[in-house]
Amino acid sequence: MTPGPYLFPAIALWVVLAVLATVLPSFHLIWMVAALVMWILALTELSTVRSLPIPTVTRRIPHSLPLGVSGDVTVRLVSDVGHPIRVDVFDHYPTPHVISGLPRCLDVPAHGFSEFQYQLRPVARGEYQFAQVELRVHSPMRLWLRKVIVDVPDLIRVYPNFATVAKYALMATDNRLSQMGIKKRRRRGEGLEFHQLREYRPGDSFRQVDWKATSRHRKLISREYQDSRDQQIVFLIDCGRRMSARDHELSHFDHSLNSVLLLGYVALRQGDAVGLMTFGGPRRFIPPRKGAGVVNTILNGVYDLQPSLESPDYASAATDLHKRLRKRSLVILVTNLRDEDADEVMPALALLRTRHLVLLASLREGALGSVLGASVNNFDDALLLSATQRYLLARRRVHDNISESGALSLDVEPEELPIAMVNRYLDIKLSGRL
Repeated sequence: MTPGPYLFPAIALWVVLAVLATVLPSFHLIWMVAALVMWILALTELSTVRSLPIPTVTRRIPHSLPLGVSGDVTVRLVSDVGHPIRVDVFDHYPTPHVISGLPRCLDVPAHGFSEFQYQLRPVARGEYQFAQVELRVHSPMRLWLRKVIVDVPDLIRVYPNFATVAKYALMATDNRLSQMGIKKRRRRGEGLEFHQLREYRPGDSFRQVDWKATSRHRKLISREYQDSRDQQIVFLIDCGRRMSARDHELSHFDHSLNSVLLLGYVALRQGDAVGLMTFGGPRRFIPPRKGAGVVNTILNGVYDLQPSLESPDYASAATDLHKRLRKRSLVILVTNLRDEDADEVMPALALLRTRHLVLLASLREGALGSVLGASVNNFDDALLLSATQRYLLARRRVHDNISESGALSLDVEPEELPIAMVNRYLDIKLSGRL
Protein backbone atom coordinates (compact mmCIF):
# COMPACT_ATOMS: atom_id res chain seq x y z
CA MET A 1 0.00 0.00 0.00
CA THR A 2 1.38 3.40 -0.99
CA PRO A 3 0.09 6.97 -0.68
CA GLY A 4 -2.19 8.06 -3.50
CA PRO A 5 -2.00 11.31 -5.47
CA TYR A 6 -4.31 13.21 -3.08
CA LEU A 7 -2.98 12.06 0.32
CA PHE A 8 0.02 14.39 0.51
CA PRO A 9 -1.98 17.46 -0.64
CA ALA A 10 -4.51 16.64 2.10
CA ILE A 11 -1.73 16.44 4.68
CA ALA A 12 -0.26 19.71 3.38
CA LEU A 13 -3.66 21.39 3.82
CA TRP A 14 -3.90 20.06 7.36
CA VAL A 15 -0.40 21.44 8.11
CA VAL A 16 -1.45 24.85 6.79
CA LEU A 17 -4.46 24.78 9.12
CA ALA A 18 -2.14 23.84 12.00
CA VAL A 19 0.07 26.87 11.30
CA LEU A 20 -2.97 29.12 11.13
CA ALA A 21 -4.26 27.63 14.41
CA THR A 22 -1.03 28.62 16.16
CA VAL A 23 -1.40 32.21 14.92
CA LEU A 24 -5.18 32.53 15.05
CA PRO A 25 -6.81 30.67 17.94
CA SER A 26 -10.14 30.71 16.08
CA PHE A 27 -8.70 28.16 13.64
CA HIS A 28 -7.90 25.69 16.41
CA LEU A 29 -11.34 24.05 16.29
CA ILE A 30 -11.26 23.92 12.48
CA TRP A 31 -7.84 22.27 12.63
CA MET A 32 -9.07 19.64 15.11
CA VAL A 33 -12.16 18.86 13.00
CA ALA A 34 -10.00 18.67 9.85
CA ALA A 35 -7.63 16.27 11.56
CA LEU A 36 -10.49 14.05 12.66
CA VAL A 37 -12.11 14.08 9.22
CA MET A 38 -8.81 13.36 7.51
CA TRP A 39 -8.02 10.41 9.75
CA ILE A 40 -11.50 8.97 9.31
CA LEU A 41 -11.30 9.36 5.52
CA ALA A 42 -7.79 7.92 5.36
CA LEU A 43 -8.70 4.84 7.43
CA THR A 44 -11.97 4.35 5.55
CA GLU A 45 -10.21 4.64 2.19
CA LEU A 46 -7.50 2.26 3.38
CA SER A 47 -10.07 -0.33 4.43
CA THR A 48 -12.04 0.11 1.20
CA VAL A 49 -9.13 -0.29 -1.18
CA ARG A 50 -7.86 -3.33 0.71
CA SER A 51 -11.23 -5.04 0.36
CA LEU A 52 -11.77 -4.19 -3.30
CA PRO A 53 -11.92 -7.28 -5.54
CA ILE A 54 -9.00 -7.24 -7.95
CA PRO A 55 -10.03 -6.80 -11.60
CA THR A 56 -9.59 -9.81 -13.86
CA VAL A 57 -6.71 -9.19 -16.26
CA THR A 58 -6.34 -10.73 -19.71
CA ARG A 59 -3.82 -10.05 -22.46
CA ARG A 60 -4.10 -10.57 -26.20
CA ILE A 61 -0.87 -10.82 -28.11
CA PRO A 62 0.15 -12.04 -31.56
CA HIS A 63 1.62 -15.51 -31.18
CA SER A 64 4.45 -14.53 -33.51
CA LEU A 65 6.02 -11.30 -34.69
CA PRO A 66 8.65 -10.54 -37.34
CA LEU A 67 11.86 -9.04 -36.05
CA GLY A 68 11.81 -5.25 -35.95
CA VAL A 69 8.09 -4.94 -36.80
CA SER A 70 5.78 -3.53 -34.12
CA GLY A 71 2.73 -5.46 -33.00
CA ASP A 72 -0.23 -4.51 -30.82
CA VAL A 73 -0.64 -5.95 -27.33
CA THR A 74 -4.11 -5.56 -25.81
CA VAL A 75 -4.64 -5.60 -22.03
CA ARG A 76 -8.22 -5.85 -20.69
CA LEU A 77 -9.43 -5.31 -17.12
CA VAL A 78 -12.85 -6.65 -16.06
CA SER A 79 -14.33 -5.36 -12.78
CA ASP A 80 -17.02 -6.90 -10.55
CA VAL A 81 -17.14 -3.84 -8.31
CA GLY A 82 -20.42 -1.90 -8.12
CA HIS A 83 -18.74 1.46 -8.71
CA PRO A 84 -16.11 2.76 -11.11
CA ILE A 85 -12.47 2.26 -10.15
CA ARG A 86 -9.26 3.78 -11.42
CA VAL A 87 -6.29 1.50 -12.04
CA ASP A 88 -2.71 2.20 -13.16
CA VAL A 89 -1.50 -0.66 -15.37
CA PHE A 90 1.99 -1.73 -16.32
CA ASP A 91 2.59 -4.91 -18.31
CA HIS A 92 5.87 -6.64 -17.50
CA TYR A 93 6.90 -7.24 -21.13
CA PRO A 94 9.92 -9.40 -21.96
CA THR A 95 13.23 -7.63 -22.39
CA PRO A 96 15.10 -6.55 -24.53
CA HIS A 97 12.15 -5.51 -26.68
CA VAL A 98 11.03 -1.90 -27.11
CA ILE A 99 7.56 -0.71 -26.10
CA SER A 100 5.50 2.45 -26.33
CA GLY A 101 2.25 3.21 -24.54
CA LEU A 102 3.07 2.05 -20.99
CA PRO A 103 2.14 2.60 -18.19
CA ARG A 104 -1.53 3.43 -18.62
CA CYS A 105 -4.28 4.72 -16.32
CA LEU A 106 -7.70 3.14 -16.84
CA ASP A 107 -11.11 4.07 -15.50
CA VAL A 108 -12.99 0.79 -15.29
CA PRO A 109 -16.80 1.18 -15.15
CA ALA A 110 -18.97 -0.59 -12.57
CA HIS A 111 -19.48 -4.25 -13.51
CA GLY A 112 -17.76 -3.54 -16.81
CA PHE A 113 -14.42 -3.63 -18.55
CA SER A 114 -11.82 -1.32 -19.98
CA GLU A 115 -8.91 -2.12 -22.27
CA PHE A 116 -5.99 -0.46 -24.02
CA GLN A 117 -3.31 -1.28 -26.54
CA TYR A 118 0.40 -0.68 -26.49
CA GLN A 119 3.02 -1.37 -29.13
CA LEU A 120 5.78 -3.94 -28.77
CA ARG A 121 8.68 -3.86 -31.23
CA PRO A 122 10.88 -6.97 -30.96
CA VAL A 123 14.61 -6.39 -31.35
CA ALA A 124 15.83 -9.98 -30.88
CA ARG A 125 14.65 -13.32 -32.23
CA GLY A 126 13.62 -16.26 -30.10
CA GLU A 127 10.94 -17.34 -27.66
CA TYR A 128 9.92 -14.86 -24.97
CA GLN A 129 7.63 -15.12 -21.96
CA PHE A 130 5.19 -12.52 -20.72
CA ALA A 131 4.81 -13.14 -16.99
CA GLN A 132 2.96 -10.53 -14.93
CA VAL A 133 0.82 -7.42 -15.07
CA GLU A 134 1.28 -4.85 -12.31
CA LEU A 135 -1.81 -3.00 -11.09
CA ARG A 136 -2.08 -0.02 -8.78
CA VAL A 137 -5.69 0.30 -7.67
CA HIS A 138 -6.77 3.76 -6.53
CA SER A 139 -9.02 4.18 -3.50
CA PRO A 140 -12.30 6.04 -4.26
CA MET A 141 -10.89 9.42 -3.15
CA ARG A 142 -7.37 8.71 -4.51
CA LEU A 143 -5.79 8.75 -1.06
CA TRP A 144 -4.21 5.28 -1.35
CA LEU A 145 -2.78 3.02 -4.04
CA ARG A 146 -2.92 -0.73 -3.65
CA LYS A 147 -0.17 -2.51 -5.60
CA VAL A 148 -1.12 -5.91 -6.98
CA ILE A 149 0.88 -8.29 -9.19
CA VAL A 150 -1.27 -10.53 -11.39
CA ASP A 151 0.18 -13.56 -13.17
CA VAL A 152 -0.84 -13.48 -16.83
CA PRO A 153 1.52 -15.91 -18.62
CA ASP A 154 1.81 -15.66 -22.39
CA LEU A 155 4.35 -16.83 -24.95
CA ILE A 156 5.48 -15.01 -28.06
CA ARG A 157 7.89 -16.10 -30.77
CA VAL A 158 9.97 -13.58 -32.67
CA TYR A 159 10.83 -14.80 -36.16
CA PRO A 160 13.13 -13.39 -38.83
CA ASN A 161 11.44 -10.55 -40.66
CA PHE A 162 8.91 -12.22 -42.97
CA ALA A 163 7.31 -8.85 -43.74
CA THR A 164 9.58 -8.58 -46.81
CA VAL A 165 8.21 -11.92 -48.05
CA ALA A 166 4.64 -10.64 -47.68
CA LYS A 167 5.59 -7.47 -49.54
CA TYR A 168 7.14 -9.53 -52.34
CA ALA A 169 4.01 -11.68 -52.64
CA LEU A 170 1.81 -8.59 -52.85
CA MET A 171 3.96 -6.82 -55.42
CA ALA A 172 4.38 -9.97 -57.50
CA THR A 173 0.60 -10.14 -57.76
CA ASP A 174 0.48 -6.56 -59.06
CA ASN A 175 3.64 -6.91 -61.23
CA ARG A 176 5.38 -4.17 -59.24
CA LEU A 177 8.54 -6.03 -58.20
CA SER A 178 10.74 -3.30 -59.66
CA GLN A 179 9.67 -1.09 -56.76
CA MET A 180 11.56 -3.48 -54.46
CA GLY A 181 14.64 -3.35 -56.68
CA ILE A 182 14.06 -6.78 -58.25
CA LYS A 183 14.96 -6.67 -61.92
CA LYS A 184 12.95 -8.66 -64.44
CA ARG A 185 15.22 -9.79 -67.28
CA ARG A 186 14.07 -10.72 -70.73
CA ARG A 187 14.56 -14.37 -71.49
CA ARG A 188 17.00 -15.12 -74.25
CA GLY A 189 18.89 -18.07 -75.60
CA GLU A 190 18.28 -21.75 -74.81
CA GLY A 191 18.25 -23.58 -71.54
CA LEU A 192 14.60 -22.82 -70.75
CA GLU A 193 11.98 -25.53 -70.29
CA PHE A 194 9.00 -25.84 -72.63
CA HIS A 195 5.81 -24.74 -70.85
CA GLN A 196 2.90 -24.68 -73.30
CA LEU A 197 1.62 -23.75 -76.75
CA ARG A 198 -0.35 -20.55 -77.23
CA GLU A 199 -1.48 -18.22 -79.98
CA TYR A 200 1.19 -16.08 -81.59
CA ARG A 201 1.55 -12.60 -80.09
CA PRO A 202 3.19 -9.57 -81.66
CA GLY A 203 6.81 -9.51 -80.56
CA ASP A 204 7.29 -13.29 -80.51
CA SER A 205 10.36 -14.39 -82.45
CA PHE A 206 9.91 -16.74 -85.41
CA ARG A 207 12.07 -19.26 -83.55
CA GLN A 208 9.17 -19.61 -81.08
CA VAL A 209 6.66 -20.51 -83.81
CA ASP A 210 5.63 -24.17 -83.77
CA TRP A 211 5.03 -24.79 -87.47
CA LYS A 212 3.39 -28.19 -87.01
CA ALA A 213 0.82 -26.80 -84.58
CA THR A 214 0.39 -23.80 -86.88
CA SER A 215 -0.48 -26.03 -89.82
CA ARG A 216 -2.96 -28.03 -87.75
CA HIS A 217 -4.78 -25.00 -86.32
CA ARG A 218 -4.32 -22.85 -89.46
CA LYS A 219 -3.10 -19.92 -87.38
CA LEU A 220 0.26 -18.99 -85.90
CA ILE A 221 1.04 -20.93 -82.70
CA SER A 222 4.03 -20.08 -80.50
CA ARG A 223 5.91 -22.15 -77.95
CA GLU A 224 6.02 -20.63 -74.46
CA TYR A 225 8.97 -21.37 -72.21
CA GLN A 226 9.51 -21.12 -68.47
CA ASP A 227 12.58 -21.02 -66.28
CA SER A 228 14.03 -24.41 -65.41
CA ARG A 229 12.25 -26.01 -62.47
CA ASP A 230 12.88 -28.90 -60.08
CA GLN A 231 16.26 -27.55 -59.06
CA GLN A 232 17.69 -27.25 -55.55
CA ILE A 233 18.73 -24.16 -53.60
CA VAL A 234 20.61 -24.79 -50.34
CA PHE A 235 21.75 -22.05 -47.99
CA LEU A 236 24.91 -22.57 -45.96
CA ILE A 237 24.62 -20.00 -43.17
CA ASP A 238 27.51 -18.85 -40.99
CA CYS A 239 26.57 -18.59 -37.29
CA GLY A 240 30.07 -17.58 -36.18
CA ARG A 241 31.16 -14.63 -34.10
CA ARG A 242 31.47 -12.13 -36.95
CA MET A 243 27.79 -12.50 -37.75
CA SER A 244 26.97 -10.77 -34.46
CA ALA A 245 28.26 -7.48 -35.89
CA ARG A 246 25.49 -4.91 -36.06
CA ASP A 247 24.54 -2.30 -38.59
CA HIS A 248 21.96 -0.19 -36.80
CA GLU A 249 19.50 -2.40 -34.90
CA LEU A 250 19.91 -5.75 -36.64
CA SER A 251 22.91 -8.04 -36.59
CA HIS A 252 24.49 -9.44 -39.74
CA PHE A 253 22.98 -12.78 -38.79
CA ASP A 254 19.49 -11.26 -38.67
CA HIS A 255 20.00 -9.72 -42.12
CA SER A 256 21.17 -13.13 -43.38
CA LEU A 257 18.05 -14.88 -42.15
CA ASN A 258 15.82 -12.18 -43.66
CA SER A 259 17.59 -12.67 -46.98
CA VAL A 260 17.26 -16.45 -46.80
CA LEU A 261 13.53 -16.17 -46.18
CA LEU A 262 12.95 -13.86 -49.14
CA LEU A 263 15.05 -15.84 -51.61
CA GLY A 264 13.65 -19.11 -50.29
CA TYR A 265 10.13 -17.88 -50.98
CA VAL A 266 11.09 -16.70 -54.48
CA ALA A 267 12.77 -20.03 -55.28
CA LEU A 268 9.76 -22.01 -54.08
CA ARG A 269 7.51 -19.94 -56.35
CA GLN A 270 9.86 -20.81 -59.21
CA GLY A 271 9.27 -24.51 -58.53
CA ASP A 272 12.64 -25.20 -56.89
CA ALA A 273 13.34 -27.09 -53.67
CA VAL A 274 14.86 -25.11 -50.79
CA GLY A 275 16.94 -26.26 -47.82
CA LEU A 276 19.60 -24.94 -45.47
CA MET A 277 22.43 -25.85 -43.13
CA THR A 278 24.07 -23.77 -40.42
CA PHE A 279 27.66 -23.92 -39.20
CA GLY A 280 30.01 -22.02 -36.89
CA GLY A 281 27.66 -22.69 -33.97
CA PRO A 282 24.64 -24.98 -33.60
CA ARG A 283 24.58 -27.12 -36.75
CA ARG A 284 21.10 -27.59 -38.14
CA PHE A 285 20.12 -29.13 -41.45
CA ILE A 286 16.82 -28.79 -43.30
CA PRO A 287 16.88 -30.98 -46.43
CA PRO A 288 15.69 -29.39 -49.68
CA ARG A 289 11.92 -29.61 -50.09
CA LYS A 290 9.16 -28.07 -52.15
CA GLY A 291 5.81 -26.68 -51.14
CA ALA A 292 4.31 -23.69 -49.38
CA GLY A 293 5.04 -25.19 -45.97
CA VAL A 294 8.82 -25.00 -46.47
CA VAL A 295 8.91 -21.32 -45.50
CA ASN A 296 7.28 -22.16 -42.17
CA THR A 297 9.72 -25.04 -41.72
CA ILE A 298 12.64 -22.67 -42.21
CA LEU A 299 11.12 -20.10 -39.86
CA ASN A 300 10.65 -22.65 -37.09
CA GLY A 301 14.08 -24.11 -37.72
CA VAL A 302 16.11 -20.92 -37.33
CA TYR A 303 14.04 -18.39 -35.34
CA ASP A 304 15.84 -19.17 -32.05
CA LEU A 305 19.37 -19.32 -33.50
CA GLN A 306 21.86 -16.71 -32.33
CA PRO A 307 25.45 -16.03 -33.46
CA SER A 308 27.98 -17.97 -31.39
CA LEU A 309 31.47 -17.04 -30.20
CA GLU A 310 33.06 -19.66 -32.46
CA SER A 311 35.10 -19.06 -35.58
CA PRO A 312 33.50 -20.59 -38.69
CA ASP A 313 35.03 -23.84 -39.93
CA TYR A 314 34.40 -23.57 -43.67
CA ALA A 315 36.14 -26.84 -44.53
CA SER A 316 34.10 -28.88 -42.05
CA ALA A 317 30.84 -27.28 -43.20
CA ALA A 318 31.64 -27.91 -46.87
CA THR A 319 32.56 -31.55 -46.18
CA ASP A 320 29.35 -32.14 -44.23
CA LEU A 321 27.15 -30.52 -46.87
CA HIS A 322 28.97 -32.36 -49.68
CA LYS A 323 28.07 -35.66 -48.01
CA ARG A 324 24.43 -34.71 -47.52
CA LEU A 325 23.72 -33.29 -51.00
CA ARG A 326 23.90 -35.77 -53.88
CA LYS A 327 21.93 -33.78 -56.43
CA ARG A 328 23.54 -30.77 -58.09
CA SER A 329 22.35 -27.64 -56.30
CA LEU A 330 22.90 -23.95 -56.04
CA VAL A 331 24.75 -23.62 -52.71
CA ILE A 332 24.65 -20.10 -51.29
CA LEU A 333 27.25 -19.53 -48.57
CA VAL A 334 26.16 -16.56 -46.44
CA THR A 335 28.99 -15.17 -44.31
CA ASN A 336 31.10 -12.13 -43.48
CA LEU A 337 34.24 -12.85 -45.48
CA ARG A 338 37.49 -11.00 -44.88
CA ASP A 339 40.79 -11.15 -46.67
CA GLU A 340 42.43 -13.27 -43.95
CA ASP A 341 39.80 -15.98 -44.53
CA ALA A 342 40.94 -16.70 -48.10
CA ASP A 343 43.15 -19.67 -47.20
CA GLU A 344 40.27 -21.33 -45.35
CA VAL A 345 37.36 -20.58 -47.65
CA MET A 346 38.96 -21.34 -51.04
CA PRO A 347 39.42 -25.12 -50.42
CA ALA A 348 35.86 -25.31 -49.06
CA LEU A 349 34.49 -23.64 -52.18
CA ALA A 350 36.59 -25.92 -54.39
CA LEU A 351 35.10 -29.00 -52.71
CA LEU A 352 31.54 -27.74 -53.15
CA ARG A 353 32.18 -26.81 -56.81
CA THR A 354 32.98 -30.42 -57.69
CA ARG A 355 29.23 -31.08 -57.67
CA HIS A 356 27.39 -27.79 -57.14
CA LEU A 357 27.17 -24.24 -58.36
CA VAL A 358 28.39 -22.03 -55.52
CA LEU A 359 27.49 -18.43 -54.68
CA LEU A 360 29.32 -16.74 -51.81
CA ALA A 361 27.21 -13.91 -50.36
CA SER A 362 29.27 -11.76 -48.03
CA LEU A 363 27.98 -8.98 -45.79
CA ARG A 364 30.11 -5.85 -45.82
CA GLU A 365 30.01 -3.56 -42.80
CA GLY A 366 27.97 -0.43 -43.44
CA ALA A 367 30.47 1.61 -41.42
CA LEU A 368 32.99 1.21 -44.25
CA GLY A 369 30.77 3.09 -46.66
CA SER A 370 30.26 5.82 -44.06
CA VAL A 371 34.02 6.29 -43.77
CA LEU A 372 34.41 6.57 -47.55
CA GLY A 373 31.65 9.17 -47.71
CA ALA A 374 32.90 11.28 -44.80
CA SER A 375 34.93 14.44 -45.30
CA VAL A 376 38.63 14.46 -44.38
CA ASN A 377 39.30 17.26 -41.90
CA ASN A 378 42.51 16.21 -40.21
CA PHE A 379 45.36 13.71 -40.27
CA ASP A 380 43.45 11.07 -38.28
CA ASP A 381 40.60 11.21 -40.80
CA ALA A 382 43.09 10.72 -43.62
CA LEU A 383 44.63 7.69 -41.89
CA LEU A 384 41.19 6.15 -41.33
CA LEU A 385 40.22 6.70 -44.96
CA SER A 386 43.48 5.21 -46.22
CA ALA A 387 43.17 2.14 -43.97
CA THR A 388 39.56 1.60 -45.06
CA GLN A 389 40.50 1.79 -48.75
CA ARG A 390 43.33 -0.70 -48.25
CA TYR A 391 41.01 -3.08 -46.41
CA LEU A 392 38.36 -2.86 -49.13
CA LEU A 393 40.98 -3.42 -51.83
CA ALA A 394 42.21 -6.59 -50.09
CA ARG A 395 38.62 -7.72 -49.69
CA ARG A 396 37.95 -7.07 -53.38
CA ARG A 397 40.97 -9.18 -54.35
CA VAL A 398 39.60 -12.13 -52.38
CA HIS A 399 36.27 -11.90 -54.20
CA ASP A 400 38.06 -11.60 -57.55
CA ASN A 401 39.99 -14.78 -56.77
CA ILE A 402 36.73 -16.53 -55.88
CA SER A 403 35.20 -15.49 -59.20
CA GLU A 404 38.27 -16.61 -61.12
CA SER A 405 38.07 -20.03 -59.44
CA GLY A 406 34.60 -20.61 -60.89
CA ALA A 407 32.36 -19.65 -57.97
CA LEU A 408 30.06 -16.65 -57.88
CA SER A 409 30.29 -13.91 -55.27
CA LEU A 410 28.42 -10.98 -53.78
CA ASP A 411 29.85 -8.40 -51.42
CA VAL A 412 27.14 -5.98 -50.29
CA GLU A 413 26.00 -4.10 -47.22
CA PRO A 414 23.48 -6.01 -45.05
CA GLU A 415 20.44 -3.93 -46.06
CA GLU A 416 21.17 -4.66 -49.74
CA LEU A 417 21.63 -8.41 -49.34
CA PRO A 418 18.01 -9.67 -49.79
CA ILE A 419 17.41 -7.98 -53.13
CA ALA A 420 20.96 -8.64 -54.36
CA MET A 421 20.58 -12.36 -53.68
CA VAL A 422 17.21 -12.53 -55.44
CA ASN A 423 18.56 -10.73 -58.51
CA ARG A 424 21.61 -13.00 -58.69
CA TYR A 425 19.40 -16.09 -58.33
CA LEU A 426 17.17 -14.93 -61.19
CA ASP A 427 20.27 -14.31 -63.34
CA ILE A 428 21.47 -17.83 -62.62
CA LYS A 429 18.11 -19.32 -63.50
CA LEU A 430 18.01 -17.38 -66.73
CA SER A 431 21.53 -18.33 -67.75
CA GLY A 432 20.91 -22.06 -67.29
CA ARG A 433 24.16 -22.51 -65.35
CA LEU A 434 22.49 -24.61 -62.69
